[in-house]
Amino acid sequence: MLSHAEMTRSILITGGARSGKSKIAERRALAPCGRAIYIATAEIYEADDEMAARIAEHRARRGDAWRDLHAPRDLCGALRASDGTLPRLVDCLTLWLTNLLLAEADWRAEVQALVQEIARQRAPVIFVTNEVGAGIVPENRLARSFRDAAGWTNQAVAESCDEVWLAVAGYPVKVKPNDHAF
Repeated sequence: MLSHAEMTRSILITGGARSGKSKIAERRALAPCGRAIYIATAEIYEADDEMAARIAEHRARRGDAWRDLHAPRDLCGALRASDGTLPRLVDCLTLWLTNLLLAEADWRAEVQALVQEIARQRAPVIFVTNEVGAGIVPENRLARSFRDAAGWTNQAVAESCDEVWLAVAGYPVKVKPNDHAF
């Protein structure tokens, strides 16, 4: 087993829908000690049976090795409350951003606070996010605004993390660190 000291402190795993990013992140989070904390950002809104089914699928797949912590908007608080114990997996930043936007919160300030909080963390933390900017330009203003906010959020978090991985068809491709300076 790896110790916390042997695991990278902060990791961002991004990819498209159903790219395998959550499974990759789960394996990585459990690697040090066989247990981890799952910080869930998803909200189940009324009559959203499809989202409820997705959450149930994730929980069933994870099993008893995980302690769940629900943080739809207060991600910094959840990181502070769980730091110093087990590795944490935040799944996912895209849903967290959606929750902030729906609550009309200052998402830019929240992202900046998250970047600062990542630097203070002692226990490993893995963030999962969706890569939403690889498709066509959305046709409406709201969708374009969300795509842009997600892109900016991913860039800020990626910059603050020690490693960045891209999930492609269930396989992780290392993005950061690299040997290229731009």
